Amino acid sequence: MKRIKVAIVGIGNCASSLIQGIYYYKDKKPDDAIGLMHWDINGYKPHSIEVVAAFDIDKRKVDKDVSQAIFEPPNCTKVFFREVPFMDVRVKIGFLLDGVARHMLNYPVDKTFLIDEYLDDFVSDTEIEKAKERIVNELKESKAEILLNYLPVGSQKATEFYAECCLEAGVAMINCLPVFIASNPLWARRFEEKRIPIVGDDIKSQLGATIIHRSLARLFDRRGIKLDRTYQLNTGGNTDFLNMLNRDRLASKKISKTEAVQSQLKKPLDPDNIHIGPSDYVPWQKDNKLCFLRMEGRMFGDVPMNLELRLSVEDSPNSAGSAIDAIRCCKLALERGVGGPLTSISAYTMKHPLKQFPDELARDMVDEFIQGKRER
Repeated sequence: MKRIKVAIVGIGNCASSLIQGIYYYKDKKPDDAIGLMHWDINGYKPHSIEVVAAFDIDKRKVDKDVSQAIFEPPNCTKVFFREVPFMDVRVKIGFLLDGVARHMLNYPVDKTFLIDEYLDDFVSDTEIEKAKERIVNELKESKAEILLNYLPVGSQKATEFYAECCLEAGVAMINCLPVFIASNPLWARRFEEKRIPIVGDDIKSQLGATIIHRSLARLFDRRGIKLDRTYQLNTGGNTDFLNMLNRDRLASKKISKTEAVQSQLKKPLDPDNIHIGPSDYVPWQKDNKLCFLRMEGRMFGDVPMNLELRLSVEDSPNSAGSAIDAIRCCKLALERGVGGPLTSISAYTMKHPLKQFPDELARDMVDEFIQGKRER
């Protein structure tokens, strides 16, 4: 079987769901493969993905086999496939920088999670270079082809650090968080010049708050309804929501989610009339995410109307299907020598791609890319 060798930064809930899924679908047949957007992409199935390297900074995960680390606390996502086999891939120490919000150290369940060497805030240029050399060597020795970035929201410096590692190691990158790399023209050009593919930024769920909000905004627009104002509030109990209690880390997240909705309207809403972002951390929700969405508009004759929606969904498995498609399309780009941001799969699976497209068009573009046609 053809393989796709993947390295993962951040062995949290999203990594857990992805890895469980790789083995869950191994013995499935196409008719039984519920929950996938594509079963087969040019001969690559979900179980064609092989994790060959992993990085984290949590004491409970470092030095453990990935098959064990994905079930360690604070991971709290639904376990739908417990029988993940021993993978013979040890979680290595990552590089912290801004990869953890400091307020998380104040929560009893997380008080002792940080590797001791990272309790000092100061990081010298020499330490950064040494860490980069170590990560690059690990990527090369593991023969990783793609690095999947699952760091917490707000990890600007850490994400840029791993992007530099990818460029030096010649490894493709899938950036699943809202730090703008693939959608930043300067970074995009660097990946293109080295003919290294990148997919990003900020992964969409298969059927989550953003995809539904985008679809409804486009439906309003196409059916002649004037959308006057809207909000999307989200609550959850995983460490992603705990991390986002630090509002200073949310600037790019709010931009990413808001632009994803605004891009579906002929005329964007005034900033005062659209609010999209995380609302609060509710510990007992664990990995279940609640979205409360309201849209107020005017229809025929300027008659007011409004729509309210409540969505409850397990957050991490909801993004794993998108990640599996992104990984396989990224592999096709590697095989074809295509570098830089991948337009189609980024538009289909990410909230903040370099170029925004309607979701149904992005799906068609992905299928065209799979067939070997040039990106639009």
